[in-house]
Amino acid sequence: MPLMQHTYDVLQSEMSAAGISLLRLMLAAVLGGAIGLEREFKHRPAGLRTNLFICVGAAMYTLLSDALALKFLGDHTRIAAQIIPGIGFIGAGSILHNRNNLITGITSAATLFVVASVGMAVGGGMYVTAVFGTALILFCLFLLGNAEQRLNLKLTVHSYEVTGASVEDIKAEVNRALECIHAMMDNVLVAETRQHVRLQFELEGTNKEQKQVLRVLKQSSLFESVTPLGPVRSE
Repeated sequence: MPLMQHTYDVLQSEMSAAGISLLRLMLAAVLGGAIGLEREFKHRPAGLRTNLFICVGAAMYTLLSDALALKFLGDHTRIAAQIIPGIGFIGAGSILHNRNNLITGITSAATLFVVASVGMAVGGGMYVTAVFGTALILFCLFLLGNAEQRLNLKLTVHSYEVTGASVEDIKAEVNRALECIHAMMDNVLVAETRQHVRLQFELEGTNKEQKQVLRVLKQSSLFESVTPLGPVRSE
């Protein structure tokens, strides 16, 4: 009878601990998923699943670090401490160095870094800190990103397509339109059809400069059509 009671107490204790761990992992999935949704809406490479997995993984490693240290009498922070360099490798893979020394992906890498910290906070039972950190991250991603564009503090790369009768005339007219902001076309692509010539190009500039160039392009009578294709490689 004492053996059965001891077994019951052990199982009850393990189930209670497992229930808390499962709730922490679920909370980590919700918080990481909320940040991942914002990244997914903006079509970033590190989107919903990436941020969710990193947050859940960080929470799980934090839980394992504490549980294994209790079982084998080790350092409670040994496993959790390795999360930071591990996230560093993942973050480095999201940073791209493109032409003209344009570096993109730093915001995505930084987001992954703080998402891991949210997961560690959940795994350590710091629920209020984790929720507040998630809210702060979403505030910065949503509002500060829009503020950067509205205040013309950040350079972005936009793609455009124009159509006309000949390649030479189209290029000359586009270059004339870009003179107003002292910019040049990048990654120019030309495709000829039976009806007209299509020319696609990319342009780096602030939000104000992009709108100014688009307005000048649309005012030109030389183009049959002017189509903004949207931002590329944005943060």
